[in-house]
Amino acid sequence: MRVLVIDPDDGSAEPLVCRLVRNGHQVRRARTGRAGLQAWEQAEVVLLDLDLPDLDGLQVCAEIRARGSTPLITFTGRDSELDRVLSLRSGADDCLVKPYGFRELAARMEAVTRRVATGGGPAGVSCGLLRLDPGTREAWLGERPLELTRKEFDILLLLASAPETVISRRNLIAGVWSDEWAISTRTVDTHVSALRAKLGEGWITTVRGVGYRLEDTARTAQDRGRAGPGTGAGPAGHLDGMAG
Repeated sequence: MRVLVIDPDDGSAEPLVCRLVRNGHQVRRARTGRAGLQAWEQAEVVLLDLDLPDLDGLQVCAEIRARGSTPLITFTGRDSELDRVLSLRSGADDCLVKPYGFRELAARMEAVTRRVATGGGPAGVSCGLLRLDPGTREAWLGERPLELTRKEFDILLLLASAPETVISRRNLIAGVWSDEWAISTRTVDTHVSALRAKLGEGWITTVRGVGYRLEDTARTAQDRGRAGPGTGAGPAGHLDGMAG
């Protein structure tokens, strides 16, 4: 297969390229996210390290998936469930935690190419009535399509990738904006405010001093109904503080 390796680290990329070549693959390497975005269309499989020097790896993953269905496997150095979930929800077909074994990688490459060949692909993201398709970059609330800007979609995708989980403003900036040093948290707040206007009440909760989390409004209403009057957990501000 024609394989593109997007990895800035010579220590990990060069041995991987050598093993892939010895196993009969044609391999091209990109050292930056921008170089990878220029080269991925010639590949049959993309191997993407999320730790890139110029762009956020999740952004590169989402960009490739938005443009095509090429099998894509990501690598992360952090053994964090949230990192793996965000990677998969950004469009990756699979995610490996470093260090990994080459035989495992080879098996996963075969699995993702077979899945794509038979019509499979990365699943959409959903939270209650909210559905997002990372491939087409379309979103629906029930049967109603949502008209979202590019940044609004990216923010909502990250929040929906880990519902009921607090995502900090800094993580949102890192996942959505490539020039994160120039972006203020107020910019995130402005985009979230616009999202709230399009989604309606109750979907995005502010966790004061930290960030935001996405709620399934139908489930929240059911939980309140089961709790009954006078048995709630307190005002929203108190719950937000506990979640942080």
